[in-house]
Amino acid sequence: MLLEGKHGLVLGVANKRSIAWGIAQAAHRQGARLALTYQGERLEKNVRKLAEELRDPLLLPCDVSRDEDLKAVADAVKAEFGRLDFVVHAVAFALREELDGAFVDTSREGYRVAQDISSYSLTALARETAPLMEENGGSIVTLSYLGGERVVPHYNVMGVAKAALEMSVRYLAADLGPRGIRVNAISAGPIKTLAASGVHGLSKMLEYHRTHAPLRKNTEQDEVGDAGLFLVSPLSRGITGEVIHVDGGFHVMGMAAL
Repeated sequence: MLLEGKHGLVLGVANKRSIAWGIAQAAHRQGARLALTYQGERLEKNVRKLAEELRDPLLLPCDVSRDEDLKAVADAVKAEFGRLDFVVHAVAFALREELDGAFVDTSREGYRVAQDISSYSLTALARETAPLMEENGGSIVTLSYLGGERVVPHYNVMGVAKAALEMSVRYLAADLGPRGIRVNAISAGPIKTLAASGVHGLSKMLEYHRTHAPLRKNTEQDEVGDAGLFLVSPLSRGITGEVIHVDGGFHVMGMAAL
C-alpha cells in the first residue's frame, strides 16, 4: 500500500461530505494512520462518528485562528506518532454576510476573518508541523477553488482569500523544499459540502458546472480524495508549488458554446 506505516494530520473534516474526509478515506485505505481535528462540540460529534471507520485515529480539538491550538496539535501528534509524513489543510471560512452583495462592500473585519482562517492558517500550520516532517520529508496539501483565480458570483472575499492561499503555497514550497517538504494545492470543482452551503446560488453553480465542464459532470468527493492521495504519497515526490485542478476541466473554459 502507498501509505503503509505513514502518519498524517487532516484538518477540516466536518461531516461525511467534506472534501477532507474524502482525502482521509483515501489515505486510510492505503495504510496511513491519521490524526483528525475538530472545532467545537457540534463538529466533534460528527468527527468522532466518522473516525470509527479509521484505524486507531487520534482526535484533537483545534481552532486554526489560535496559535496555541496549532502548537498543541503538533505537540500531541509528536507525542503519539513521533513524526508526520503529510498534512491536509482543508479549512476555510468567511462571514456569511460577506458572500452576498458586492465585494467592494466587504468590511474590514470580514476581510480579516476570511484571510486569517482561510489563508494564514496554512502558513501557521506549516510552521508548527514542518519540524515533524524534516527527518524523512513530507507533504502539505491545501484546498482551493477557481474563485481564487477568476471572479465567481457570491464568492467575494473568499476568492481573495483563496488567491492569497495559492500564493502562500508557492512561497511555502520555496521555503520548505530544502527541508524535503512539498507543498501543493487542489483546486476542486464545486461540491455540496458544509462550507459550500454558505455560497448563494450553489445549486445553479453546480448545474452550470455540470453542463459546461469538458467532462460534462460535477466533481465528486472521491475524485478529490484520490488527487489528495496522489499528492501526499511518494507518487508525487517531484511535485511542489502546484495548484492542481480537479474540476472536470472547467477551469480551461473561456466562453460557453453559443
